[in-house]
Amino acid sequence: DGLSIEEALSGEVLRRTPELTWKYLSQIEQSCRDATFNDAHRIIAQMEQRFQEVWVLTQNVDGFHHDAGSNNVIDIHGDLHDLECMQCTYNTHVTDYSELQIPPVCPQCHGMVRPQVVLFGEMLPQDKTTQLIQELQEGFDMVFTIGTTSVFPYIAHPVVQAKQRGVPTVEINPGDTHVSRIVDYKIKGGAAKSLTAIWDYLQPC
Repeated sequence: DGLSIEEALSGEVLRRTPELTWKYLSQIEQSCRDATFNDAHRIIAQMEQRFQEVWVLTQNVDGFHHDAGSNNVIDIHGDLHDLECMQCTYNTHVTDYSELQIPPVCPQCHGMVRPQVVLFGEMLPQDKTTQLIQELQEGFDMVFTIGTTSVFPYIAHPVVQAKQRGVPTVEINPGDTHVSRIVDYKIKGGAAKSLTAIWDYLQPC
């Protein structure tokens, strides 16, 4: 196509050549369709049920946290399965893209439909950033950073803020990241195995 993946998955190219952007979006969705949530997602959802005020900030667009049962999710980059028309108010949620015409057309106004995800060159959604700011202002008793490189400042910020406030911070990651040097506790391991061990330890005898 002569474009980098970042260019093809940009808001500008979506508006100009939707079939190209949707080709890549479909490939991403197909890879998500062949996968499902794991024990890490499941345990985080169980933690929410037990401790109530457990919030998840994720940059993933696969929707796995919702699928696993978490309700307090800020999917800051959106969800591939939430679709909206770019010209009218039509929106819908789909299980997958298998029944979609690519690129899809709005059934109401025949305008262009897109997933509610943040493409390259686009701003973060206002409602999600507002929710994140609100939760950060209320504060947390403990902050975990799990399986992310923390490259984006808004992903690393909860850890940085917690550290500044004296709130315990834990990183679960087999490798080192941008926040590894500042967290209080570093668990070098995979998310599912590490969270399973923590959750088992927290169970009543």
